Amino acid sequence: MGLLGSRLLAGNAPRCECQRKKRPRRPDDCDCSESEEEELSAPRRKKLKSTSKYIYQTLFLAGENSDITICALGQEWHLHKIYLCQSGYFSSMFSGSWKESNMNQIELEIPDQNIDTEALQVAFGSLYRDDVFIQPSREVTILAAACMLQLDNLIQQCGETMKETINSKTVCGFYAAAGTYGLDSVKQKCLEWLLNNLMTHQSVELLKEMSIGLMEKVVSSPDLFVMQVEMDVYTALKKWMFLQLLPSWNGSLKQLLTDADAWFSKHRRETCSYSSFLDTEQGQKFAVVFSHIRLQYVINDLTSAKIIERDMIISSGWLAGVYKQQWFSMLRTEQDNDLGPKEINKEEYEMRSMRCGRKLAKDGDYCWRWTGFNFGFDLLVTYTNRFIIFKRNTLSHPCNGAVSLLPRRSIAYRIRLASFDSNGKVTYSRTAGYQVLSLEKDQEQIVLNLDSRLLMFPLYICCNFLYTSPETKAEIDELPPSSEN
Repeated sequence: MGLLGSRLLAGNAPRCECQRKKRPRRPDDCDCSESEEEELSAPRRKKLKSTSKYIYQTLFLAGENSDITICALGQEWHLHKIYLCQSGYFSSMFSGSWKESNMNQIELEIPDQNIDTEALQVAFGSLYRDDVFIQPSREVTILAAACMLQLDNLIQQCGETMKETINSKTVCGFYAAAGTYGLDSVKQKCLEWLLNNLMTHQSVELLKEMSIGLMEKVVSSPDLFVMQVEMDVYTALKKWMFLQLLPSWNGSLKQLLTDADAWFSKHRRETCSYSSFLDTEQGQKFAVVFSHIRLQYVINDLTSAKIIERDMIISSGWLAGVYKQQWFSMLRTEQDNDLGPKEINKEEYEMRSMRCGRKLAKDGDYCWRWTGFNFGFDLLVTYTNRFIIFKRNTLSHPCNGAVSLLPRRSIAYRIRLASFDSNGKVTYSRTAGYQVLSLEKDQEQIVLNLDSRLLMFPLYICCNFLYTSPETKAEIDELPPSSEN
């Protein structure tokens, strides 16, 4: 065969050489792209309906081959005993000597008002599928149904979903439900959220929903995130009590304090009473909450003390005892040269420490002090270059009150910092535990160095302080009896 014939045969050969296995493929041998080739060679797979989905649709929704009918709240479910036995409730019913074990139709009594037909639909359906979608608005009702039917996996899922969706609208309902159905971890998460957000992110709706028992638990805690000083705790409780007494009140948070003050003032005039509001029939039930205000850090400021006296909400007996206690503390500081706490007694510290805080809207340089009489210890707090610095001011900065000139003074303190997202969930936190700091006159000390990579703004700083050493038992016993006794 001549050269021409060879060329003709070559011309009749396939242009694409990529199918030939004896010769290595070269880029110029084939017009087919690698992606096209891979697509052609890949096996074709048809997506099949999952077994779980088939079971849910055929057996649960359609009720095929049902061997038992469950009736509740005017609705029927055509179900299967083999699936119902995953529930502790039905497992006990079918395995024992109960009459229901041989019945084909069972009427369920639903004693819990939180359970409705939609919740039962989800609970029964969870026995036929691998995963369950729980809407945030339905968590409590589904949890109630899951607890009644003893569906442990669904109970656990409800708990995890609740913890992820805590916000100002759900926290009180979740806390109550967690107590009712024994979800301690959810209850603790709700309490933590309230400790962080009650004072930092107040809302009218939240104050309306908080029960007396829940508010007492929050206000009594040393971990309450207070902004700015203890007087703000009193103000928040005054607004909360007003909303409990007038739940139909409708207005903005900005207007709330004005209307609350006006209502209590009107009440005093109309009743012509010289008793505190907490001593009246209307106010007695709130006294247990107000008793947890640390009044020694309210009356240490003149403006705050005048407001407390004007409002006549708190019992005069309570105030008399606190005034006397503060007077003796001042005398001990001045005449016994009390240098402040020497060591940390955690229980004493948590009960007596001053709670205060500050919001830093953005990164920058800040310097502030918290108002009030602090037994001659003028504490300046500085935030700069991601450091928090304490300074015992004596002579270098002007001060409204007298300062102690003792060579050294000590304070006990704890610092907590946090940033929050729009739902009040902590996005950044840092804590410096209980410590004692001794400072000379005008000495400053870095107390916290913050990681610049993680820090987020706005940043909330909450501090607890003790300026004086705790009274000994002997000193307490020597004090004359309080007027409230």
